[in-house]
Amino acid sequence: MTTSLRLGANYVPSAGWFYSWLDFSADAVRRDFADLAGLGLDHVRVFPIWPWIQPNRGLLRPVDDLLTTLDIAAEFGLDVAVDLLQGHLSSFDFLPSWVLTWHRRSVFTDRDVRDGIAAYAAYVSEAAASRANVFAITLGNEVNNLWPANPTTPEVSRAWAAELVEVVREVAPGVAALYSVYDDAWYAPDHPFHPADAVELGDLTTVHSWVFNGTSRIDGPLGPATVTHADYLVSLAAAAALGRPVWLQEVGVPRPDVPAGDAGAFVRATLDAVADNPALWGVTWWSSHDIDRSLLDFPDREYDLGLFTTDHRRKPAAEALADFAARPRPAPATGSVVECPIDLLAEPHRRAEVAPGSEFHRDWVRRRQAGRVAIEPARVATY
Repeated sequence: MTTSLRLGANYVPSAGWFYSWLDFSADAVRRDFADLAGLGLDHVRVFPIWPWIQPNRGLLRPVDDLLTTLDIAAEFGLDVAVDLLQGHLSSFDFLPSWVLTWHRRSVFTDRDVRDGIAAYAAYVSEAAASRANVFAITLGNEVNNLWPANPTTPEVSRAWAAELVEVVREVAPGVAALYSVYDDAWYAPDHPFHPADAVELGDLTTVHSWVFNGTSRIDGPLGPATVTHADYLVSLAAAAALGRPVWLQEVGVPRPDVPAGDAGAFVRATLDAVADNPALWGVTWWSSHDIDRSLLDFPDREYDLGLFTTDHRRKPAAEALADFAARPRPAPATGSVVECPIDLLAEPHRRAEVAPGSEFHRDWVRRRQAGRVAIEPARVATY
């Protein structure tokens, strides 16, 4: 792998959160992107809202504001990854009315809905790919969060994602087509989205590292398990698909798991732990800006995840990220190797054996304190 490292932020608008798409302001976007470029970042991940672009299965509205956002990013030398299905954002689900109320049908299983999503994906992807600074299109933000409200099975969810990845590839052949899930796909035994899908679909693997998944309860906000969780998840993904790059597409500082006073130290320790992982392709911090507390009903931790306040003040996490951006990436390192206790691709029902707090995870954390620890695939006996 190259020693270069992509470093960016997930873009949460400072004024009005994602509701700002409803009264778009190019000047507000420009101010936000100036903040991020000032940290030395090279890209942003942006989130158009599905039901506002496709409010009816047969109606696709203009995406001029998205294109303007991409052009503003280019003004600041920022490349862009575009997510399609929002879908799930900051604990809220955004689904168009044509899959709700008396029309309710699963976004994964209903053929008419899938055809509607395919039309949306093709429309937005083709438009986004018209901009030279767009390097990736992801099917959506943690689409597996739409289950169980939308029934599915492992076979159906894989087919759904595979179908949409091909839609993106067809209309945007020069752009990476990606599939993104949150970490229940790696850790929860009964989850109908599997590690095999994460590492076999799309053009590289994406992972989302959030220590509120139980990791922070193991040893506290700055304990070894907490600050190495991102590295652990990248290593698991690399073990599942040797040689395939892994994008740490989301990682952030969630309160109260990590108190505000520990935010800068958490960022530094997390990035130092993962930076020399040979599989790591890039890091995209969640998120760019806080959420204004005048907006109601978010989980409390969602309000303060930004690198910047809503009035554009740098927070300690931003300073730590800027310091990291200014340093050359360390050369990919080698160290000890441990064998994964399960075959992540063939034994998803055993995922709890590698979840945070498991015997394997705790042993990996103990070894990791002495240096880099790669995870190799389980040796599957053949007869």
